[in-house]
Amino acid sequence: MTQVSERSTTLSSASAAERGRAAALTAAFLRGGLAAGLGLGALAVLVIAAWISSPYPDSGAGGALHIAAALWLLAHGAELVRPDTLSGVPAPVGVVPLLFVALPVWLVYRSARDALEPDEGRPQLTALGAMCTVAGGYVLVGIAVVVYARGGPLSTDTLGTALKLPVLPVLSAAAGVWVASGRPLGPLLDRLPGRKASDTSDTSGVAGAAAAAAAVGAAGMRRRAVVVMRSATAGAAVLLGGGALLVACSLAWHADAAQASFPQLAAAWSGRIAVLLLTLALVPNAAVWGASYALGPGFALGTSATVTPLAVTGSPALPPFPLLAAVPAEGPGTAVTWAAGIVPVLAGVVIAWFTVRVAAPPYAERDEAWSARDTALAAAVAGVGCAVLIAAPAAVAGGPMGTGRLVEFGPVWWLTGVAALAWTVGIGVPAALAVRAWRVRVRRGTDVVDVADKPEKSNESEVGEVGEVGEMDATGESAGSVDVPPDVSPDAPVDATAAKAAWWRRVPWRRAGVPPEKAADDGPGPVEHENGGGGDGPPTLDGAHQTHEPYDFLPMDAWHDRDAQEARWAAIKQASGGLMADFPPSPGPSAPGTDPKPDPKPDPKPEPGPKAAD
Repeated sequence: MTQVSERSTTLSSASAAERGRAAALTAAFLRGGLAAGLGLGALAVLVIAAWISSPYPDSGAGGALHIAAALWLLAHGAELVRPDTLSGVPAPVGVVPLLFVALPVWLVYRSARDALEPDEGRPQLTALGAMCTVAGGYVLVGIAVVVYARGGPLSTDTLGTALKLPVLPVLSAAAGVWVASGRPLGPLLDRLPGRKASDTSDTSGVAGAAAAAAAVGAAGMRRRAVVVMRSATAGAAVLLGGGALLVACSLAWHADAAQASFPQLAAAWSGRIAVLLLTLALVPNAAVWGASYALGPGFALGTSATVTPLAVTGSPALPPFPLLAAVPAEGPGTAVTWAAGIVPVLAGVVIAWFTVRVAAPPYAERDEAWSARDTALAAAVAGVGCAVLIAAPAAVAGGPMGTGRLVEFGPVWWLTGVAALAWTVGIGVPAALAVRAWRVRVRRGTDVVDVADKPEKSNESEVGEVGEVGEMDATGESAGSVDVPPDVSPDAPVDATAAKAAWWRRVPWRRAGVPPEKAADDGPGPVEHENGGGGDGPPTLDGAHQTHEPYDFLPMDAWHDRDAQEARWAAIKQASGGLMADFPPSPGPSAPGTDPKPDPKPDPKPEPGPKAAD
């Protein structure tokens, strides 16, 4: 009976765990569907508001909802087709507003991150399970939107849209679970030999040393990977920010032309507001175009026109639009357009700075800083990452805007990536090496105080003339002594100089330069930090602290050494004016094979006995 009850309890616990896991998967699936619905709803609200405020709407509410669904699919990379044109030829619309992409990316990212934080009473999902369920719920809603948008004023290719739709939710969900998992650097770094060696329990002998060295190597590899990621992100941010700044300056320069384009596109205020919203949605695209312009390849404005800092070639096809009013005039470039090259230069410098701030931090010793090879490699890999981060948005920031000359519109992604790689690696690597060399050289040349280069003080500053010793303090040192020549051998004749030299060598805080008063209160402490500081050393005249070489404490046997005892006894006898007796002589050598006998201790109070006969 007991076995049956225990088995039923086990089965019920397993079934409860399965139900909890199924509930967690269902919740994650619903999170993905909710993210898709929120993004679609936000666009639907904007389109419905524009349709309500329009004085002459072309279609009803159904048409507005179909347009909202088409714009939502455009944000996921789908190419729309506008069948109603003046020429009667359907015109493709492939330029994706990147601001529309930001909303679904953020929603899916948050949903995947929250899916790994289980509700109370539910088991936690794995990273792969959370990513698949969230992306699956999102894609299911997306398929329904594809089917709904087929009969609208903006149609899409069903098969092509179905293939492009899952890319965005899968990548965004992967980013969410990666952050929720603690930002691991991936399976490649997890499978490093150093990590496997660090997990072993054998830490003795050669195997333990190899495991420790491998663990240190894996930790260094992870740190370098983090530095590369941060440097690449910083370089890409500088390029995109510089591109946005170039667009803003050009718009301010051509403000009249940008303002005149609004009445040409819409006569009513509602239409102008819609044009303004579309312009704001395309601002990230303009930043990418500006970055490509600053890098050199520029961007295309039609099949036969290219805009670069050196020149505007061909005849650009410029439809009336506020952002296109910022395009420079035709002809060769000027000094103003050439100044756009400052943007990639700054990107390379930023990559070098973010690399060197870890590779060779301020006040770093040469052995603490990365080698020149590691620093150059980190800066080069960061340049490659920056090129990838720029080429990816350049691939989706352009596309066709119609037929004929408007088939090519925007930057060429691979040319933009190659130019970014050339700029960042060509400037970042030499700049990183130069800053590293400067930081290490400054630290070695000015901050470190080499003890061997200090001028040795004469013995006369301590004892005056040979044979003259001043008044001794409680520690056995002269009251006004500051140094003792280090070349005095402890085997020298027992005089005042040899006694003081022996005593000096056996007091560790004297070797470190710490006054005996402080050593008696606080005890000898470290005088040099690991980072090269020198905060615990003695202050100099200008208030700075000296650095000293590290020292080892003498063992206890050195205090009871007979030579040390003789030196201390001679110093005390000299200071007492000869009142003390001589040091007891050492016992004679013992016979071979016998243990030496200790010196007989004199009785403190000898008993009186019979006097010896004369």
